[in-house]
Amino acid sequence: MNRLLILFHLLAVIVWIGGMFFAHVCLRPVAAAQLPPPQRLPLLAAVLGRFFTVVGWALVLLWGSGIIRFAQVGAAVPASWMAMAGIAALMTVILALIVFRFHRAMLAAVAASDWPKAGAAMNTIRQLVLTNLLLGVLTVAVAVLGA
Repeated sequence: MNRLLILFHLLAVIVWIGGMFFAHVCLRPVAAAQLPPPQRLPLLAAVLGRFFTVVGWALVLLWGSGIIRFAQVGAAVPASWMAMAGIAALMTVILALIVFRFHRAMLAAVAASDWPKAGAAMNTIRQLVLTNLLLGVLTVAVAVLGA
């Protein structure tokens, strides 16, 4: 059972951090270099919408498996687990801010063909995704080095 929980936990982490890495390092820079705002911003808004849906399900696995593991060890929760949970909580709050504030604003601006507003929302999303990506890498480091 524990190995299955760890597998689900790791798969969720891979989806979330890997998706952020791909979007931030690969997709967005190429889209920015090759597509004008009327083509780039609707594409990025749609890709992010799909990504956020997938990450939502990954978070169910991540938090569910993590909470079960916490319950299994009871009061003997390792400090590295507490650090991972704290960072994950911060990352989840940042993700919620991205999804419910800035992505919604981007979608509304794209629907109105307001490219400056859509671009500003995308820029904020980009910065917050970079923050979450760095926090995700930190969490992986805590998981590996704190074990």
